[in-house]
Amino acid sequence: MNGKSLFGVVLAVAVFVLMLFGLPDTFSEEAKRMTAIVSFGVILWIFESVPIGLTAIIVLLLMLLFDVGGPELVYSGFASPAVFLIIGGMMIAGAVNRTTLVKRVTYHILHRWGTTSRGLVGSLIIIQQIQAIFIPTTAVRSTLILPVASMMIDTIGAKRDSNLRKLIALGATFGGNISGTAILTAAIGNILTVELVKQFTGVNITYFQWFLYTFPIWLLLVPSIWFLLLKLYPLPTDQRVFPSVQEEMRKKLEELGPLNREEIRCLVILLFIVGLWVTEPLHGFHPSIPALAGAVLMTLPGIGVAHWEDVIKINFGTVLLLGVTLSMGYALTESGAATTISRYLSAEWFLAIMREPLLAIAVVILLAQIFHKVISNVSTAVVTFIPIMVSVAVNAGADPVVIGFTAGLASLHGFMLIVETMPNLLAHGTGLITQRDLLKPGFFATLLSMVIMLIVAATWWKVIGFL
Repeated sequence: MNGKSLFGVVLAVAVFVLMLFGLPDTFSEEAKRMTAIVSFGVILWIFESVPIGLTAIIVLLLMLLFDVGGPELVYSGFASPAVFLIIGGMMIAGAVNRTTLVKRVTYHILHRWGTTSRGLVGSLIIIQQIQAIFIPTTAVRSTLILPVASMMIDTIGAKRDSNLRKLIALGATFGGNISGTAILTAAIGNILTVELVKQFTGVNITYFQWFLYTFPIWLLLVPSIWFLLLKLYPLPTDQRVFPSVQEEMRKKLEELGPLNREEIRCLVILLFIVGLWVTEPLHGFHPSIPALAGAVLMTLPGIGVAHWEDVIKINFGTVLLLGVTLSMGYALTESGAATTISRYLSAEWFLAIMREPLLAIAVVILLAQIFHKVISNVSTAVVTFIPIMVSVAVNAGADPVVIGFTAGLASLHGFMLIVETMPNLLAHGTGLITQRDLLKPGFFATLLSMVIMLIVAATWWKVIGFL
């Protein structure tokens, strides 16, 4: 264990003890225990002192040992359909990756538009937006696109620390960060937001409704991020055209050959799954049902495109993280911790702000970004921030659905720190970017996302009656 990890463990234990014995009597004993456990888990996730899945199990064990609501409450997160949605989604992603369909789409886009700097960066961003429809986690999408970005850098000979290299690397990274915006199943944060809003308000946000509320934000973010990167990293004329990319992609496509039966079957199954997600208001199936049906179809002998043994090799650390964070969210509410914490935020001036819908949204967006910088893990940020904001909204007489939804959505967009999102972390792991590379573009990208969200809330959300 290195120094940073050891420091994280020591700090987590110290904060746990401080919260357990130092919180005022306005917190019930159960609320003190739950606040201490959440603080302990959040610090371990921030410092990544141990693997995220192991931290999840430790938090789960602490909730059981300290009896924050009984085993039924502690395990309730794993009974959520959101867990099976992410399991089914990861299995589908695994099956799709067994085919050459994603590679074919990627190569076609790069062959068509990747011959200029503008087109190449735009392609790396757009590819992930297309993948988001079918591939349900940003980690998987980034894992697929980052090798492509590295291949492009090698193909065109972009030098280390050059604007061209940064442009390509940040295009791939930021494209992943915004790819989960409009598709409910495209990010764990979205799934957590919907489940928590339903838990606390009784209102279920469907796949179609999520898209309806967010697609203008998505449509504005894609070109805005693209334009921002091009302006921040200008290129000389001789670095704006890359005929070698088209030739390389042509060779790749020739190697793949014509569209094969396996790819056709995969595409048909994917369209069937997405069709069920989009038409949720008509049939009422929770998104987990099409996801599990898709996993079955993808592996069914004679119909599917992958073997069962291949698709069950999923990241169970993510499953544990999702289940435990959901349980944390439920326990924060049931123990009274979220309500007590919200009272400290319920000064009259703050409640007055929360009663003004647009002003409340602006404040929640700003607080979400600040909160996300401290609690870097998106799932942890969502599951701790939403209960508090919903409780404050209730105290203020504001719409808790809008506030909870805004809090979750704003927490998705993390551009400044390596640890804020999986695309940032994975890109750093490949050596494509450093923390220093993220600061300036990340700051402006964060401002852009905040302004775009506020503009859409002031216009589109009012038009459709959400605000």
